[in-house]
Amino acid sequence: MKFTVMRSDIVQAVQNVSRAVSTKATLPALEGILIKAYDNTLTLTGYDLELGVTTTVEASVSVEGEIVVGAKLFSEIVKKLPEEIVTFETDERMIIYITSGSADYQIVGISSMEYPEIPTFEATDEIKISAGVLRNMIRQTLYAVSDNIAKPIYTGSLFEIKDKEMRIISVDGYRMAIRLENIDSDTDNRFIVPGKMQSEILKLINDDEKEISIIVGQRHVLFNIDTYSVISRLIEGNFLDFRTTVPKTEDTTLVINTRSLINSVERMSLLTSDRVQSPVRFSITQDEIRLSCRTAVGRASDVIPVSTIGKDVEIGFNNRYLLDALKNTECDEVKLILNGSLSPMIVKPIQGDDFIFLVVPMRLNDEA
Repeated sequence: MKFTVMRSDIVQAVQNVSRAVSTKATLPALEGILIKAYDNTLTLTGYDLELGVTTTVEASVSVEGEIVVGAKLFSEIVKKLPEEIVTFETDERMIIYITSGSADYQIVGISSMEYPEIPTFEATDEIKISAGVLRNMIRQTLYAVSDNIAKPIYTGSLFEIKDKEMRIISVDGYRMAIRLENIDSDTDNRFIVPGKMQSEILKLINDDEKEISIIVGQRHVLFNIDTYSVISRLIEGNFLDFRTTVPKTEDTTLVINTRSLINSVERMSLLTSDRVQSPVRFSITQDEIRLSCRTAVGRASDVIPVSTIGKDVEIGFNNRYLLDALKNTECDEVKLILNGSLSPMIVKPIQGDDFIFLVVPMRLNDEA
């Protein structure tokens, strides 16, 4: 195999596919990038048996072929090459020769025969969506995906497409995030996409105007993003019925400036840490929210004037869970809905239901 490629083109491609490469694999080939050179096109693939990322790069291919190269070393080499033009050549001993200007490398490759095949599947559905819309939907819900592998169903998000609406729902037992957008699709489908895959999709979207194709199968899903294809197994199981989880009543409602509330909660958070945990207490009355926090370190309080409709309530929250929800609203003002001290608080826009975030409260002791 022999080809010439522009360094700037291959650097970006190698960095992106490397994120899907296994760092500790029993099969050495899985720690590498599969490079195929055919028809003046390079196809680069990273795959860890769960997530696969493939992309193409234009190149001048003089001898076609394929090989696996160690991802970490190859990435470091191409980033530091001195010239823009890079020549890549292999011999029958699987030695890879990389040349750029005065720099010359010889590294050991692995036969492509040892690389596992990326899954292929029969498509049962295809959804097209604006890259910018999908990016915002994932970004605003990914924070609520669980990292608890004991309940794998919640390590992903539910994608639900119905009645020309698409929802992404994430839940981890302490908070829930629902994001809604209208899309031009007549399909009716629901599937659970791993959080790891969504993180990679966010990193690959760099043009909000492009269209993304989501190809769904019985057990796999494929996202086509510009020159990249990202494939993963779907998570199987019964996802939480989010419609019955969102409280229907509104005992207490208020509209508040999001940044003011974030700043106040962050001031209370100065007394908490991973080792020192205590809820941020909200005492909500008709004309103010009084925030307080007491830990072994000390105590703090703050007051935000606000107009409230409904009952007074005293409720406590984990500061990090609350801040995650507030920061992902991306709104100047939000509506807060409460139903007593033990029911989840709803955070939503002043108008409409583009997003609905739930934060489960912490039980308060009697000491204020």
